[in-house]
This record gives sequence, structure tokens and C-alpha cells, in this order.
Amino acid sequence: MRGKEEIFRRRVERFQEELRKRDIDGAVIRTLSSFIYFTGTKWLRPSLLIPADGDPVVFVAKNEAEEFRRRSWIEDVREYQRVEDLMAGVVTWIHGNGMERVGLEFGFERDAYLAFLKIFQRLNPTIDIVDILDVTMSLRMVKDEWELENIRKAGRIAVKGMEVAEESIRPGVSELEVAAEIMRELMREGSEDPKVYVSTTPRAHAEPFRDLKVKENSVVTVVIGADYNHYYANMARTFIIGNPGRRVFEAIKVKEEAYKIAIEETRVGVPLNSVEKRLAQFFKEKGFENEYITGYTHGVGLLIEELPMPTIIVQTRAQKVVENMVLSIIHAPLMLPEGAIKHENTYIVKKDGLERVT
Repeated sequence: MRGKEEIFRRRVERFQEELRKRDIDGAVIRTLSSFIYFTGTKWLRPSLLIPADGDPVVFVAKNEAEEFRRRSWIEDVREYQRVEDLMAGVVTWIHGNGMERVGLEFGFERDAYLAFLKIFQRLNPTIDIVDILDVTMSLRMVKDEWELENIRKAGRIAVKGMEVAEESIRPGVSELEVAAEIMRELMREGSEDPKVYVSTTPRAHAEPFRDLKVKENSVVTVVIGADYNHYYANMARTFIIGNPGRRVFEAIKVKEEAYKIAIEETRVGVPLNSVEKRLAQFFKEKGFENEYITGYTHGVGLLIEELPMPTIIVQTRAQKVVENMVLSIIHAPLMLPEGAIKHENTYIVKKDGLERVT
């Protein structure tokens, strides 16, 4: 397995402590990133059961148990052939342990389906279901040294991918072709699940299109999320092709100034919304208030974008910066008619400032 057993065992123990504080009897983990956090390995269609006291249980498909045990520290691994068997196993585990309050993550990623919640409620009508996303994310928000080293390695991979991006972008090449070259480099360097977004038009979230091509006198924005041992580093750059016009060059200059402000003001103990307000005022003063998309930062870890996530989850804008958080700065683009202007790097928060990763 990747990483020492005690790292993951301690995570489960801390999680169990939090469950007991909240009088929650156990948790059913279906989100992939939290599954990785506790088990130490990626496994699609995750099913991890963690009691408030006792050993965790994992359900995997028939004949997967041997490989799973090789990649994880968890000993109680049970196989199933039909999804009905899986659901029956979960129900048996809950009722067999006399549970009354069970935690589920009301998350925003693959396998955190509302459909699963509905099925779970139907099969367990007497069980009080509690949202535990705040519990898992509060643990994940502050990284340990093993996590930070993985993120540093991911950062080095991301930088190599961006070098390939610069080499690949030229008039006539499609967004998809640029993304393919970057993906190839990232995977060759050890990134198992890289994310690459390429935009030749003003799109804040730009999965590449095969029929959109780089034009003369334009801008191309590339966002890369490279992972190492499932931990991500995130970076973005805007590339200039020819002369796209005065407004673009003004936006790039303003974005660089804003980037410096964000780096200087993002410090331990500072609320994220105070930096956000400072940036909003700055863009207004520079004449770009209508182009700025709110949300200057977000967390990075087992997801390319995770809590704190002021870009999407507004209440996390009140979050104060904490040592060993990993943040992506500045996430939000300036949205011009010519394209999305971005400059983004991943940083580790330290007591005396920010450590740049990408």
C-alpha cells in the first residue's frame, strides 16, 4: 500500500472520535475521495462502513478482495456479486450493531448520488441519517506531512504538463489536441487521474472541445490538475497568440497585480472573505469589476477543488486560513469576450507565509 498504515488508522480513529462527539453510531462512506482518505487506496464504487467504535468494513465486488487487501490496511473486506447483496450487507451491518444515527456525506462528487440516499432511507426507515460532510472535510482540510509531500510531487508533474501546453499551442490546433498532449505528459510522469481543461473561448470551466481551435491573435487558457498518490496540485496559465488586443494585455497586467495582493494577504488567521473583498475592490478600481468571477481560492487535496470552496459553497468564505491548508490562488478568471484570463498556483500555508507548489 502507499503510505504507512498508521497514517490511515489514525485518520479513522480521529473520525470515530468526531462521530462519538456527535452521538453518531457509524458512517457509510460512498464518496471516492473520503474513501481514499481512510483506506489509502482508490477503488471505484466505494463502500466503506466505519462504526463509532470498532473496526471498519469495506465491500468490494467478487474476486476484488485480494488486490484490495494488498493496497489497504483494512482487514475486514467483504465481497458481493449483486448490488442487492451490497445493500443487504450494509443494512445488516447497521442493524446488527444496533445503530440509530448513521452518517452519510451529502457531497458533490461521483458516487455521492441522491439516488443512493433515497435507497438507503427506504431500506432503513427507522434510522436517523446525518450529514457528515463537515466532519470529513474538517479532517481533510489540514494536511499532514505525507499528504504535503505528495502534493509537492504532484506540483512538479503539473509544471511539466504546463511546459508541454506551451509547446503544443499554435493556430489551427484544437483544444482537444492540446489537452491530449498535456494528458500524455502528465500520465507518463505518474499522474493517474489528471484533469486538463483548455479554453479558446471565454469559459470558466472548460473541458476541451474537438471543434474549437486556436486562432491567430487570441488567448488560450489551460488549467491542469495533476495527482500523485491521489493528491492534486492545481495550476492555470493564459497563453497569448499574436496580438489579441489592448484589453487583454490590460487584464493580464491587472490579474498579475491581483495575484500579488492575494499572496500577500492570504495568511494564517485571515478570513478568506476579507481577501475576497480586497480583490473585489481592486478589480473595481481597475475597471474589471464586471469581468471578475467571485471566488479567489479553494482547497486542493484528494480533489482538484475541495473545501474550503468559496467558489461554490458561499459559507466557506468565512473560513480562516489555517497552517497546512493547501490552497489554489487565484482560482477565478477575468472573463473577457476574448477569453478567460487566469493565473493560478497551488500553495501550502505555513506559519511564516505561503510555500509555492506549482
